[in-house]
Amino acid sequence: MASRRGAEQIILEGRVSINGHIITELATQVQPEDKVVVDGSPVRTELPLVIALNKPKGYLCSRGDTHERMTIYDLLPLKFQSLHHVGRLDKESEGLILLTNRGELSHRLIHPSQGAEKEYEVTVDQPLTIEVMAKLVKGMQTEEGYARAERAWMDGAYHAHVVLKQGLKRQIRLMFYALGYEVVRLVRIRIGWLQLKGLPKGGWKELTPTEVERFFKEEPSKPKLGRKTASEAEGAQERRPPRPARESGAGEKRFKPSRGKRSGPSARFSDELSDEKPSRFKPKRDSFSSRSRSGGAGRPERPGGRSGPQSQRPAPRGPRRGPRPR
Repeated sequence: MASRRGAEQIILEGRVSINGHIITELATQVQPEDKVVVDGSPVRTELPLVIALNKPKGYLCSRGDTHERMTIYDLLPLKFQSLHHVGRLDKESEGLILLTNRGELSHRLIHPSQGAEKEYEVTVDQPLTIEVMAKLVKGMQTEEGYARAERAWMDGAYHAHVVLKQGLKRQIRLMFYALGYEVVRLVRIRIGWLQLKGLPKGGWKELTPTEVERFFKEEPSKPKLGRKTASEAEGAQERRPPRPARESGAGEKRFKPSRGKRSGPSARFSDELSDEKPSRFKPKRDSFSSRSRSGGAGRPERPGGRSGPQSQRPAPRGPRRGPRPR
């Protein structure tokens, strides 16, 4: 009869009675055996209903439009006008969309943590590559947030299949636009297990209770065999064994010398130092430092009986103990 806000207004205006008593309290609980009357007419419980619609291009996913553009409700009979659509497809997109009055089904299909997969056929304006498919799976930042695909694979030079669980606004178009592509055509061909096959453009069909329960029980279908998705291609790349090292020795080892060894000019410089004689600045045995501890005697004469210039220097002055030796 009305939206939730509209129903609250009807109740507050005193137009609703339960078992003959007018009710204005919004938190009133209604039991299955209660008799509810609105404006003098009895109200019966709405039966669960789910329909699948093949949305054509040029229709809005909205109940009404201020610019009087066509909406998906123009394609449905009057008894389905109260149903709400599960998710959205933009005006230029087409394909499968569900409408229902079951809130738990909408939550099951839309919520990213447990949402059903949605598969799209995408046609772009430039040839595609495997690298582009890998970037779609890896994800990217868009103006609507961080967007990524669950799987993506090519179906020709200009055609691809993309599987989403997210529901960002114009997500696929923005992702391809970030990679330098324009989406020419976008068709949703699957929601969970439900395929678009057999449903003409603008046509609809009502799902049976058994079909509806499959959304809660069955896992989403996987892509056909023989088509390698971008995520599978990345996994195969990771599982590829490493290449063997070259026999010539021109591998990583020449750039990683072992600890304690040097290579290059520094190694040659250290080898030259190791071949040199001990430094003349290093004190030797019987040098001045050792003689000073033994009593402070003068320096020994050089070979040949001649004393060097340093032998004429006086010995260090110490405490006087008798005449100084000449």
